[in-house]
Amino acid sequence: MLPELEQSRLAALKTADRKRKSQFGQFFTPASIAEFMAGLFAEGPRNHCRLLDAGAGVGSLSAAFLDRLSSGGLKFDRIEVDAFEIDDALHPQLAKTLDRYSRSHSVTSTIWSDDFIHTAVDATNGSLFSKALPKYTHAILNPPYKKIRSDSAHRSALRDAGIETVNLYSAFVALAVSLLEDGGQLVAIIPRSFCNGPYYRPFREYILKRTAIRHIHLFASRKEAFKKDAVLQENVIILLERRSPQDNVTVTTSSDASFDDLEEHEYAFARIVSPTDSERFIHIPTSPDHDALDSSAALQAELDQIGIKVSTGPVVEFRLKEYLSDMPESGTVPLLYPCHFKESRTDWPQPDSKKPNAIRRNAKTEKWLYPNGFYCVVRRFSSKEEKRRIMASVIRPQDFPKADVLGFENHLNVFHEAKHGLPEPLAYGLAAYLNTTAVDVNSRRFNGHTQVNATDLRLMKYPRRENLIALGQWAMGCSEPTQALLDDQLVHTSQGWADQRDGFPMSHDNGQIRR
Repeated sequence: MLPELEQSRLAALKTADRKRKSQFGQFFTPASIAEFMAGLFAEGPRNHCRLLDAGAGVGSLSAAFLDRLSSGGLKFDRIEVDAFEIDDALHPQLAKTLDRYSRSHSVTSTIWSDDFIHTAVDATNGSLFSKALPKYTHAILNPPYKKIRSDSAHRSALRDAGIETVNLYSAFVALAVSLLEDGGQLVAIIPRSFCNGPYYRPFREYILKRTAIRHIHLFASRKEAFKKDAVLQENVIILLERRSPQDNVTVTTSSDASFDDLEEHEYAFARIVSPTDSERFIHIPTSPDHDALDSSAALQAELDQIGIKVSTGPVVEFRLKEYLSDMPESGTVPLLYPCHFKESRTDWPQPDSKKPNAIRRNAKTEKWLYPNGFYCVVRRFSSKEEKRRIMASVIRPQDFPKADVLGFENHLNVFHEAKHGLPEPLAYGLAAYLNTTAVDVNSRRFNGHTQVNATDLRLMKYPRRENLIALGQWAMGCSEPTQALLDDQLVHTSQGWADQRDGFPMSHDNGQIRR
């Protein structure tokens, strides 16, 4: 059934109206992914299966599940399928898909055109006029991906059900979890963005409180899972089991949806969600080797302990547009954008840049400006072609000899001390540390997008202040530290840092650290 359905999916992609797809947040599931997802469900003792497919599309996921029944991979005497699809244009193909199985198996199916969020919330809350929904034994989802406005009816309904989240995909997963019976399993393909960040923390807490994570699959490529839809969000497939004890977690990876290079490892749950992490970040290790930042005792300091703050650049272009200048002139000060940084160097001004190079200094802009000094800055967005997610640079006051203050645009993260510059070696040490492979690997474990937020940087672990200064003094003595040199220096020095005791001085000679 799946090969034939794949042709229907591709045909639907060609004929689908872009506005309609955007309206419903539709991304149709390729056959290979549907088959992989259906294969994650464990065989159980149940004779009766109640399957939920919320956001069913043309029925690819239900078909994959039912094909597994046909092949003997799952054994049930009876299956009831509830397929929710709000787009009526897809109902004829969806009905055709499900009818095929009802003729040859003990399968009954219902297609719901109702809004899944409102229907599930009403059923969960036991509203007087709500439509009854059963407790499902299985749920398989490729939910819609679209932001939920804070003042929308969906957001209000979700809050009534005790669910606080910002996107349709996480809302669908949370509601599906609420509709599972104890021991019921859910498999979903969703963006990785829920794994970290403050906006998805309530959603993480919701699923971690109610389910055990059994399996996570990560696609190494950001664009391969839904390449026909031009989706650049990194996606994961996750298997959750309601009200079950948490055990080890299986993590698989593949480059793309062919699964030809599938790798599988098993990890203790503490490697996935640290028991000491109040943010409940979900890490996805891709190697049994321990993360250097987690395993090194020398890299456990927090920014507050170091005496440093990190903030998003305060100059928002559209709010201060009337004060921006293409090039520096009398009455202006430097305005720095990500484009002004090449590798770790500052390249300002840029006459041919599409971005302004200066901002007028006056009573309206003064509060958004920082005193000239040494700063470490990190671009908030990296391109998919760049080797590292985190790209750090040092700002030097000598690069702006005529400026008393500087402007930092909103697409930069700025490390500072009370909105003032850092000691020179500390700025260099921060940049050197942030540009290491160890930091990049740690970031990729839980960051599924190209954005690096100030919150992400704030929650990272760092060397202690004196050790960052030591690393910075080494970096200042290197004319052009390569990636290999940075990585070797971090490994070499962190071994010594781990053995340090308070009050044990460190000295430096020709860039080499000695005790």
